[in-house]
Amino acid sequence: MSEKTIDWNKLFLLSGPCVIEDESIMMKTAEAIKEISERLKLPVVFKSSFMKDNRSSVDFYTGPGIDEGLRILQKVKDEFDLPIVSDIHFPSQVKAAGEVLDIIQIPAYLCMQTTLVVEAAKTGKTINLKHGQFLSPKNMIKPIQKIESTGNKDILLTERGYTFGYNDLVVDPRAFYDMAQTGYPIIFDITHSIRKYGIPSSDPAGGLREYLPTLARSGTAAGVDGLFIEAHPDPSNALCDAASQLDIKDLEEFLKPLIEIHHLEKKYRN
Repeated sequence: MSEKTIDWNKLFLLSGPCVIEDESIMMKTAEAIKEISERLKLPVVFKSSFMKDNRSSVDFYTGPGIDEGLRILQKVKDEFDLPIVSDIHFPSQVKAAGEVLDIIQIPAYLCMQTTLVVEAAKTGKTINLKHGQFLSPKNMIKPIQKIESTGNKDILLTERGYTFGYNDLVVDPRAFYDMAQTGYPIIFDITHSIRKYGIPSSDPAGGLREYLPTLARSGTAAGVDGLFIEAHPDPSNALCDAASQLDIKDLEEFLKPLIEIHHLEKKYRN
C-alpha cells in the first residue's frame, strides 16, 4: 500500500467490529469511524473479519464467509472512501481477498504458516503480520523474511501480547522496541490484548476493559506507529469479542490523549 493510501508519518488507526455482522452495523460503524478520522485528522483503516476461524467453540459465530464478507467490505470502501483490512486463514482465500482489501492481515496464530504468508505477499498488497502469542519478538524476522522473499516489503507488524497457557495475555513493551528494529511500522492491538481466553467473549469476564487506557497510553508512549482498536455500536451484543471491543461512541475521546502522547514521543524520539 502506498503513502497515498495512508500517511505512516502520523499515528494511524485500524478499527471496526471484530467480525462482519449485519450490513447495517458495518455501515453505521464505518460512518462513525470516517467522521472521527476527519475530526481528529487521523488516518484510519476499516477493519472487520469476514471469517473468524479460531473461535473456541464450533457453536460460535464465525462470520458471513468470504463472498458476502468481501461484498460488504467493498461497499464500505466505496461509500466511505476508507482503506480496508481483513484477515485470511487459507491460501485459497488470497486471490479474492486481494481484489478488495488494501491490507491483508495474517492472524497471530498463523504467522508462521509459510504457504499462507508467501501467497499473501505475492499479491503485492500491504501485509499486516500479527505477532504470534507464542513467538519472541526478535523471531518475527522469520515470517518477515518469508514476505520479503517475494519482493514485497510493504509490511506492518502488530503486537498483541503473549500467552503462557493460562488464558491471559501479557504485553511486554520490549516487544515494541525489538520489532521496530526491523524498520517496519509497529501497531499495537489494544483490544485483543485484554481478552481472557477460555472465557466466551460474550461473558463480561471475557475481557478486562479497565486496562484499556493504561495499555493504550503505555504502548503509544513506547513509540508505536499505529493502533488497532476494535469498535462496535453495541459491544455487549457483538457476535465476537463482546467483552473487549470498545463502544464506537467512546472511540473519539479514547483516541485524543493517545494522539497527544504520540506527538510528544515523536518529538523526543532519538
